[in-house]
Amino acid sequence: MEATGEESTEFIVVEEWSGSSSTKLNRTATITSSPSSIAIRRSGSRFNQISRRVLQAFVPEGFPGSVTPDYVPFQTWDLLQGLSTYIRTMLSTQALLSAIGVGEKSATVIGATFQWFLRDLTGMLGGILFTFYQGSNLDSNAKMWRLIADLMNDLGMLMDLVSPLFPSAFVFIVCLGSLSRSFTGVASGATRAALTQHFALQNNAADISAKEGSQETVATMIGMALGMLLAHITMGHPLAIWLSFLSLTVFHMYANYKAVQCLSLNTLNCERSSILLQHFMKTGQVLSPEQVSAMEHVLPLWTTSCMSKNTKFLHARVRLGVRVSSLNHQEMVSLLHSAGSHYKKAKYLLLEQKGTISIVMHKESIAADVLQAFLHALVMAYLVDKDNSTHLESISWMDKHYHKFILKLQSSGWTAERLLAPSIIWRANWVPGPSNEKND
Repeated sequence: MEATGEESTEFIVVEEWSGSSSTKLNRTATITSSPSSIAIRRSGSRFNQISRRVLQAFVPEGFPGSVTPDYVPFQTWDLLQGLSTYIRTMLSTQALLSAIGVGEKSATVIGATFQWFLRDLTGMLGGILFTFYQGSNLDSNAKMWRLIADLMNDLGMLMDLVSPLFPSAFVFIVCLGSLSRSFTGVASGATRAALTQHFALQNNAADISAKEGSQETVATMIGMALGMLLAHITMGHPLAIWLSFLSLTVFHMYANYKAVQCLSLNTLNCERSSILLQHFMKTGQVLSPEQVSAMEHVLPLWTTSCMSKNTKFLHARVRLGVRVSSLNHQEMVSLLHSAGSHYKKAKYLLLEQKGTISIVMHKESIAADVLQAFLHALVMAYLVDKDNSTHLESISWMDKHYHKFILKLQSSGWTAERLLAPSIIWRANWVPGPSNEKND
């Protein structure tokens, strides 16, 4: 508000601003008031004002400053892959309903209901089992599980499309498809939550999630419309249906791969820690999240022809949270020696056997101890390749460089408080001294 003239009450100028965030405001009008009249001068066109209001329903408040730079490219590819999914869903659902008997006089309501119930029941049980076995591993490999989730969804829709071709095995095939999609629901939901936290720069994860819902609603409506049109055009033409489905599936996987490639996560998981540590040991410098993203292996390790002993995959040679009672006699002797000498004050023990580093975590260890133990194990694995005295050399390196490495990680934008890794189930307790007591 500005005041001019001899008295502020005689001539007043009021500016009207519009926007949901104080950092992203637009002036919409200027109101000039005098004792005899009021003049309103509007800024910008009505179309621009309406378009801004509509945009607010689909982008987070304060966009683009409230989200990370990789939000827009990821969402673009994610919506494109979602669009292809909704179109293919119409094709697979049409085939599934046809196989159940919709439209046929011989079909019974109770028979179709039972088949649909069995299909849903299989999916629910599959979701529970998948959560039990892999739930704790989803955060640590969000990119990989994102791809796997969509691949399983593709397999599920493929099963629905195939089901009419094998009437005698219809229920079995449909249940397999539902089981496959149940994995998708769990993995996709869990990884999406992790990615939403990554995008949120202003503690606005709820807003980002809500706006994503609006984006997906529009994509769903467009996909359903295009899917119904495609289903109508290809009805009665099996070759056209299969060509359309396979083409959209190929595009779907490509869009998913591009979406995952756009992500520059700043959390430390096993592979990113390995890439960062190896580069630091060679150059003394820390890579940025964007640089590590370009080097990160998105697909599962078994899809590459490289051997796991390649230094790029040092993390594959580290076993975190080893069960003490699973060790053989020689390994146990080495472990007890370590407990009594090298790691008296540490909350972890390291054991190197044939290039593989096993980590036994103390029962009182915290997140920072797990991160330190894993990085120490990576240092040891790196030194094994150099034919050095692994225990002494790795301890010396940790004493000299570990804290410096953590500080450089934090200054480069990394979240270096914890390691994203599967839950550690087995821990141990040890008492340094002449007689060490080990308890699982």
